[in-house]
Amino acid sequence: MSKSKQEILQFIKTFADKAHGDQVRKYTGERYISHPVRVMEMVRKYNDEVSVLAAALLHDVLEDTRVTRAGMEKMLLEVLDAPQSKKAVQLVVELTDIFINKDYPTLSRRSRKEKEAQRLGAVSPEAQSIKYADIIDNITDIVSQDTDFARIFVREAKRMLAVMDAGHPQLREHAIALSDRCMHDLQKPAELS
Repeated sequence: MSKSKQEILQFIKTFADKAHGDQVRKYTGERYISHPVRVMEMVRKYNDEVSVLAAALLHDVLEDTRVTRAGMEKMLLEVLDAPQSKKAVQLVVELTDIFINKDYPTLSRRSRKEKEAQRLGAVSPEAQSIKYADIIDNITDIVSQDTDFARIFVREAKRMLAVMDAGHPQLREHAIALSDRCMHDLQKPAELS
């Protein structure tokens, strides 16, 4: 008997949760899986395709865990057909940062993030849509908890959004509006009370 979409997504969520292990969100302390779940739920409002939702749940797994591409493919083939599995893995690969400090230690953060933005500008519309949701969720956490880093992060997000224009237009507009509003708020002097 085949699994329902909800059962498939629950299976993938459980895999991602186990992969992230004891990782927690830096600013909230909640289990890391809460972030990919929120990203998936945002994406779901615009694209209900199971391979895209799977990729949203798994978007940080290759980057932040010991899971390999082959391990992810094997797990996905347990619940998705081969084309769906291949698409989900490809989206996760597209979303996995390449220009990281470990691999590019001589580049400044600004240079790495600029190269990453350019790379993301060329990924698929589905991957860009997932990245929009990722930006929205990250900005929401960071701006409320760390205004110093938020200025850097929001500037980087705005640069990514400027070049990533192929994803879902409403989701992109939401991300742009949020980043604009946050940048404006971060530039205001602190209120005196």
